[in-house]
Amino acid sequence: MREKILWVGLTFLGLYMILPWIISRVFGWGIHRKGSKLKQVALTFDDGPDPNYTPKLLDLLNQYNIKATFFVLGSKAERNPDLIRRIHQEGHQIGIHNYTHKSNWLMTPHKVRKDHVDRSADIVERITGVRPTYYRPPWGILNLGDFLLRRQYSIVLWSLMARDWNAKAAKQKLKKLLLTRVTDGSVILLHDSGDTFGADEEAPHYMLEALKETLAEWDHSFEFVRVDQMFPETKKAVPAAGELGFIRRLMLSAWLLWERCFVRLFHIVPVSEEDSLLQLRCREYYGSPIKLNDGVIISKGDRIAELHFNNDLLVQLTSQSKSSVHLAIQMIRRTEAMLPRILYLLQNDPQYKDVKGLYGISLIHRGTSQLGFTVIDLPKGMFSFATQYYLKFMMYVLHPQGRDRLRTKNELLVPKIIAISTRELENRYIA
Repeated sequence: MREKILWVGLTFLGLYMILPWIISRVFGWGIHRKGSKLKQVALTFDDGPDPNYTPKLLDLLNQYNIKATFFVLGSKAERNPDLIRRIHQEGHQIGIHNYTHKSNWLMTPHKVRKDHVDRSADIVERITGVRPTYYRPPWGILNLGDFLLRRQYSIVLWSLMARDWNAKAAKQKLKKLLLTRVTDGSVILLHDSGDTFGADEEAPHYMLEALKETLAEWDHSFEFVRVDQMFPETKKAVPAAGELGFIRRLMLSAWLLWERCFVRLFHIVPVSEEDSLLQLRCREYYGSPIKLNDGVIISKGDRIAELHFNNDLLVQLTSQSKSSVHLAIQMIRRTEAMLPRILYLLQNDPQYKDVKGLYGISLIHRGTSQLGFTVIDLPKGMFSFATQYYLKFMMYVLHPQGRDRLRTKNELLVPKIIAISTRELENRYIA
């Protein structure tokens, strides 16, 4: 039981935290972090506005006629509306840096979107009349659901981290770092506030001193632009059926690799060599008791055959299907055709001896009751939460319009337990 819980936890952490880190920070997909034009540089400032340091920074930028981008915290914008107005009126760009400086790994995607990003955008829009459309998460950390923010916001990280939140580093090394490390297309991360976790409160003072000296030496070496000038937004066309963008193809490849490792690790085997859409794993049941429609009760410790889909084949079926309804019909029909074969395994294969029934969890459960399955809600808890987000991630990756389906059919995308007893299989599918 502990091993199962640990595996679920590690799977959830891998998908929710580590995979987004690899996608965004290692490969740079789904985010902006470096421009492509010669001599063009973007100065960006996080964690403000700060009533002490931000006005001094604006004076410095105005002195050199430089336009920059400020990724502001919504809570500080709320407390300092005059500073937000000044930033906007002097021609700088305002982006979002959450409502408070809290890591997205510690929040659900819904909380990030509603309580931090949208809330902060609403505050800035009320003050300036312009809604921000560029977003930088605190510490550059994204969770899996944050990629859905790309419908409304462009996600911007950086190519040069100046470490200016450390007062000693800002005082002794910042000027040299800026003069030697800034190149064409650099997106420079600096901070106009030092009151966030891990920062030195006086660090922005030394940042301003170093930046002032650096700007004097740069002279006309670079053109300083706002992030929206370096990465202009373009309207994205809705993909046609069967078409996936480059990022989704990459996510799909990574996910399928993960799935293949899972199949091998847990010895999941196909029901039939001729049609391997359905796969099985024999194990002990460890959840709450399930009462099936025929009166059979599956209890903790009972042996079950766990149903899995072959996701490589599922990808093919998805790309060939005209709609999600068409896909569901195909899967139900192929499942129905395989049930007699599964019954044969349960009756004749020694490894399935004493199996009490089939058990699975799926988003595609409508229609399974016609095949004799009992459909049951997942008990609320961490397992249900992790399963729901994992299966929704599958929908997003697999379906060309998965992102839109998550938005418009969200209430239908609820995973359910589907189970059928061996006795019911014998009554319905015995040859």
